[in-house]
Amino acid sequence: MSSPVDFGAALVAHGVGPLRRTSITTLQVNVGKHCNQACHHCHVDAGPKRTEVMSDATAARVLEVLARSPRIGLLDVTGGAPELAPCFREMVRSARRLDRRVIDRCNLTVLLEPGQEDLALFLAAQRVEVVASLPCYSAENVDAQRGAGVFEKSIAALRTLNALGYGRPESPLRLDLVYNPVGAFLPPPQEQLEADYRAQLGERFGITFHRLLTITNMPISRFAAQLARTGEAERYMGLLVNHFNPATVPGLMCRDLVSVGYDGRLYDCDFNQMLEVPIGATPASTIWDVDDLAALDGAAVATGPHCFGCTAGAGSSCGGALS
Repeated sequence: MSSPVDFGAALVAHGVGPLRRTSITTLQVNVGKHCNQACHHCHVDAGPKRTEVMSDATAARVLEVLARSPRIGLLDVTGGAPELAPCFREMVRSARRLDRRVIDRCNLTVLLEPGQEDLALFLAAQRVEVVASLPCYSAENVDAQRGAGVFEKSIAALRTLNALGYGRPESPLRLDLVYNPVGAFLPPPQEQLEADYRAQLGERFGITFHRLLTITNMPISRFAAQLARTGEAERYMGLLVNHFNPATVPGLMCRDLVSVGYDGRLYDCDFNQMLEVPIGATPASTIWDVDDLAALDGAAVATGPHCFGCTAGAGSSCGGALS
C-alpha cells in the first residue's frame, strides 16, 4: 500500500489534518438495532433478533437537547429499522413541532411489515424526508445482499411512496435512494449511476425519486466479517487507503454531525458508534453531558483506519459522494 495506514498520519501528510469539527448542524440518532432484515453489508449488525432499542427517557433527552440547540436544523433518524423503535413516531412528531427537518433512513420493506400499514401515510403527513436503501435496480443483486424477495417488496414500497407524492419532481416529499456496492469495491460515479437507476426504475416500474446517494461499504462489523471469510480484507483496505482523496475531507459528515446511540452515548459518526469509538470531544460522552450541541463545535474528531472508507475515491457520507 502506497499510503500510510494511519488515517491521522494520512491527513497530516496531505496537509488536511488534524480533523476537527466545524459547526454542528445535524443530529443523527440511532434508535436501536432491531430490524426486519439482516443485510450482508450492514455496519450496524442489525437484524430481527436484535433487541437493543432507545428508551423513552433517552429519546426525551435527545429531543430536549435538540430544542436547546437552535443551530441543529436536521434530525437524522437511523437504526436498525428505525420505524420499529417504539419512540420513533413521537420523536418525529416532536422534531417537526420544533420545525426541524427529519430524515428517516428506511429499508423500504418495513413499510410492508404487520402493524406498519399506516407508516407511509405518517411519514407523508409529517413531511419526513425518506432516504431509502436500494443497493441495485436488479432483483438478483438486491436479494443476494438483503434476502430473498426483498427487491419485490422494495419496489412495492417505492410505488406506495410515489403514490403519496414522494419522489415526484415538484413534490416537497423528498425521496432519495441509497446504493451500496454488493462486493469489495468502490461505488461507481454517483451521477452516472443515478442516471442508470432513473432509467431502469422509471422504464421498468414507473418509479421516480429525487437523488441517488452512493455510499462506500465500511470495513467494519458484518461486512468486515464477510471480507475476512473471503480473504479480501487486506486487499479491500488497501483499495481504500490507496484511493485516499484529500479533497473529500472538508465535506466529511463528522465535521458537522453528532451521532447518538440508542443508549444515549455520543459519537463522531455512526461508524464510530458501531465500533464503540467514543466522541473526540471531552468531557462530553453522553447526551446528558451537553445542553446545546454548539458546545462541541471545533472539537477534535476521533478517527481510525475505517475512516479511509469515507475518503476513498469520490468520498462517502450519509449524503452520498463528496467530490
